[in-house]
Amino acid sequence: MKGSDRDDTPVLITGAAPSYAEQARARKRKYMIMMGLRVPCLILACVFIHIWWLALLFLVLSIPLPWVAVLIANDRPPRKQEEINRYNAEKAARRALEREVSAEEAAQDGPTPTAPTRAIEG
Repeated sequence: MKGSDRDDTPVLITGAAPSYAEQARARKRKYMIMMGLRVPCLILACVFIHIWWLALLFLVLSIPLPWVAVLIANDRPPRKQEEINRYNAEKAARRALEREVSAEEAAQDGPTPTAPTRAIEG
């Protein structure tokens, strides 16, 4: 098989998910970010205590954050919807057939001129 005929694209042979440690780290990061947003909401509610509707808005925003943070942190990550390059026997057979047809056409066209090769004797 010639090097130019090969498809050098890597083929994924497993649908393995990210490791548990990577998933846990991502979930902890999301949880910390969401809980980190709660503190500024509470502080802003105290700062805007004289503007009651704004203080109430920040307070209402800060109340469900722990619940939402726990739900998001305990949820597993969604599966990726990317195109995965898997081995396809039918596609490989079609490529092999195309190579055979192109080789036959080249043979029918006649020999191709080649440069003289040098032999090293030793």
